[in-house]
Amino acid sequence: MRDSENINCPYCGQENTMVVDVSVPSQRFVTDCEVCCRPFGVVIECEEGELLEAYAEAD
Repeated sequence: MRDSENINCPYCGQENTMVVDVSVPSQRFVTDCEVCCRPFGVVIECEEGELLEAYAEAD
């Protein structure tokens, strides 16, 4: 199952849309901002196919 979530870049504040696989309970990855191109960490927590939490971390 997939869901989408908007996560703000911790550097420039731009909203970035992420496609999330909600069948995976805990996810951590690095992505680049679509506007300022700086890399930032993304943390996603899901439970029973439902998105519980999604946020960005500055590296």
